Amino acid sequence: MDKAEQTMLDNLRKNTGKTLEEWIESVKGKSFAKHGEIMKYLKEEIGLTHGFANLIALKTLKSDAGSVENKDDLIQNQYKGKEHFLPIYEKLVSEIQKFGSDIELAPKMANVSVRRKKQFALLHPITKTRFEIGINYKGQEPSGKLLASGNAMCTHKINIGTLDDIDAEVIGWLKQAYEHAG
Repeated sequence: MDKAEQTMLDNLRKNTGKTLEEWIESVKGKSFAKHGEIMKYLKEEIGLTHGFANLIALKTLKSDAGSVENKDDLIQNQYKGKEHFLPIYEKLVSEIQKFGSDIELAPKMANVSVRRKKQFALLHPITKTRFEIGINYKGQEPSGKLLASGNAMCTHKINIGTLDDIDAEVIGWLKQAYEHAG
């Protein structure tokens, strides 16, 4: 379990008076089958925040990355039908790990969060034709390959099509985001 999830779990009990396990049992008693049904119930009828409702829904349905035992399976599933992007992912991870020993890779269902003290990058095979690097670098104006992002999880993005697209500029932006996250 990562630090962010542990903080959410600690705050869930503190703010609601119930543990995650108690919430899961409560939700299971309602016989909801879909994530959206659970979210609607917890937000509208119980009054929970989006974050807590989402955590409970994911854990109830065991559809979150934290419920998967083998994190390598998450990565393999991300690249099904997009296997040509796996070398891009591997090269990026290799380059990023040279930045320092404090890097954490946190595979999720659709992407891999790259963290230092906080997330500074997101590696994401978006479609069969587009690989995207999300970058968190607040205050930085878009420039060159660094584009503004419409994604709430990242301030910027870099689109990658081939291994040749991973050049000094791309690594430079990742390194600056890493340093900014320290």
